Amino acid sequence: MKRGALTLIAIALCAWAVAAEAHKPSDSYLTVSQPGQGTTLEVQWDIAVRDLQHAVGLDADGDGAITWGELKARQQEVTRYALSRLTVEGIARGDRIRCSLQPGGLLFDTHVDGGYAVLRFTAQCPFRPAQLRVHYALLFDVDPNHRGLLDARAANTSQAFVLADGSRTATLNLGTPDRLSQFRAFLDEGIWHIWKGYDHILFLLTLLLPAVVLYRNGRWQPRESLRDALLDVLKVVTAFTIAHSLTLTLAVNGLVNLPSRLVESGIALTVLLGALNNLFPIVRERRWAVAFAFGLIHGLGFASVLADLGLRGWNLALALVGFNAGVEVGQLAIVLIFIPIAYGLRATSFYRHAFMPGGAVASGCLAAYWLAMRASGMGVQ
Repeated sequence: MKRGALTLIAIALCAWAVAAEAHKPSDSYLTVSQPGQGTTLEVQWDIAVRDLQHAVGLDADGDGAITWGELKARQQEVTRYALSRLTVEGIARGDRIRCSLQPGGLLFDTHVDGGYAVLRFTAQCPFRPAQLRVHYALLFDVDPNHRGLLDARAANTSQAFVLADGSRTATLNLGTPDRLSQFRAFLDEGIWHIWKGYDHILFLLTLLLPAVVLYRNGRWQPRESLRDALLDVLKVVTAFTIAHSLTLTLAVNGLVNLPSRLVESGIALTVLLGALNNLFPIVRERRWAVAFAFGLIHGLGFASVLADLGLRGWNLALALVGFNAGVEVGQLAIVLIFIPIAYGLRATSFYRHAFMPGGAVASGCLAAYWLAMRASGMGVQ
């Protein structure tokens, strides 16, 4: 391919890249507690301020910074909006009756990804429920990818679920938690998280692109053996998996805690460095070591989904194992789709002289844009 044509393609890819975005998915944290033997449930709902800005508008002076005064001034609108999108029903002895939601106070808290409005209220049920049916519809009209992370607590039991646009309702047995359903919920969430995590996918692709070729005599040449290509993929993916599983576990258990801006900027930097290495190969043989080192950073990014839930014991173990397994399933699906195609194209001039450099340029432009936005605080709110 002529240098001029490749330059035009690179410019076009960069222009497309800066139009793309990647950030922490929209989450809220809903905790429902059943204290004592009464019929009243205590509820706390943490909702990101940035999401409420999109939904009801909080920035009264339009300066891009939302103050406590602006949030407090819109307390009634925020409370009305949130409670209109939540239904809690109590179930006992075959009866199912809606519980009345009674507004309480409004507080402010900071999570790993920014400021959150904290709504505290009660759910008044006509009888002490043995089961709860929670229907959740927050923000789906604004962001279909939004997730509600539900933590239900009663006596000595606790269970967590993920509520999404396609699964808005959860039924929980307060006496005997359904651990299998909880595991499945977080397994699905892990798969969704890797598939929607464009920065994680791009980093994985920067590792997979060179797996079917070798850099010799100043240029990329096709690997002759499928076995060698698969062995390289196995080393790289295994190292990445071990690393991000390690920091995911440490972060969720509170043993590692880094600011979201630093973590998200670090993830963008790993994508940028991976793309540059495909354009100007420096690390050629021991790429698994790079995958391990950078995977430690990506694990901290994965942990942002679970770290703020405050799970404990078996509840934490099931969520952590299920979510991590889902990440691996989603990652494996990408590998199984990409590698056969890449191996089939590895000997073509298109793959080695256009697709690889073009993909590296696009990934690098996008990663540089993310890095600038996140490091400045504009990409992580």
